[in-house]
Amino acid sequence: MTADVYFSDFRARSRDENRGMKIQRLFDTAFGDVFSEDDVVAVKVHFGERGNDSFVSPVLVRYIVEKIRESGASVFLTDTNTLYYGSRHNSVHHLETAILNGFDYAVSGAPIIIADGLHGKNQRTVRVDGKHFSEVKIAGDIHDASGMVVVSHFKGHGMSGFGGAPKNLAMGCATIEGKMEQHECAKPIIRGDCTSCGACIMECPVDAVCLEDGVRIDYERCIACMNCLDTCENQVFDLDWEKDIPEFIERMMEYAMGAAALKGDRICYMNFLMNITPDCDCVPWSDQSIVPDIGILASRDPVAIDTASYNLVNQQPGHRNSLLEKNHGVGEDKFRGVWGDVDGTLQLRYAEGLGLGVMDYGLIRV
Repeated sequence: MTADVYFSDFRARSRDENRGMKIQRLFDTAFGDVFSEDDVVAVKVHFGERGNDSFVSPVLVRYIVEKIRESGASVFLTDTNTLYYGSRHNSVHHLETAILNGFDYAVSGAPIIIADGLHGKNQRTVRVDGKHFSEVKIAGDIHDASGMVVVSHFKGHGMSGFGGAPKNLAMGCATIEGKMEQHECAKPIIRGDCTSCGACIMECPVDAVCLEDGVRIDYERCIACMNCLDTCENQVFDLDWEKDIPEFIERMMEYAMGAAALKGDRICYMNFLMNITPDCDCVPWSDQSIVPDIGILASRDPVAIDTASYNLVNQQPGHRNSLLEKNHGVGEDKFRGVWGDVDGTLQLRYAEGLGLGVMDYGLIRV
């Protein structure tokens, strides 16, 4: 079976070709009259960490909101609280960050609901038939919405190679407990020589790191937030890239399957291939993009849209003044050029095996 993926590039020489018009044409062509006046539709976005500015702009998200409103449906913007202790770990800070990053009603045209509640405990369980999970924990207000548009900024990711629609479903729709279940298999390990500077102890939110003849991790306490790994300047902490990371990716895809199964045919996907940074929008910065901006994709199939996005990125010449260390040539794997230890395509293959979607697609220019 082949899935349809619709694509618009960023070339524009008239009012009818601006990005807002392209978004709305893509929506009409790919999704049609998917929603009705009885629907309450979640627009699943990433509001960006404080200090990050490469997330999908609320100015562009508004065009999606307007298309949903045309059907008579109610619409809200949503995301879930983070496992790590940044600027979005609880709903108060999350809302403050979202508004700081431009997602207020005047700009985006829709209210914000943090779907898993104040402290990430508003959840529903969904049955799945996976290798790692028989049920997954999905944010309550995403679960209860009758439809969803998953809006993803396609970019790199240090643990999954890249992040797009399935990752947005998996990590983005899970509660904090659900995020912990996905990360449980991939906690930091100690490989380098510790200088006992204590920086990791200061950054650990659950007191899981201590100094005893060097650094030690209490794995019973550890929540795999990766603060220690990100903080240490001496690269003392690492991950088991060969064993743990593939399992982490599989766990994510099983969560994605649970989140997508809730909505039946009332779920749509849009990927934005712009500001294609090496890192997730969860980091409090935005590095130089690794390839030029490409365009916007829309599909009913989350695996197909990410496969197409991955291929389009690889067809670009790589930016040499970026974190991209190799694979700069057209056709070479850009994400392996940044995160050489991670095969991001495992997401696509495993998700296809679960029945989340198909990797075979036809690209239709709109």
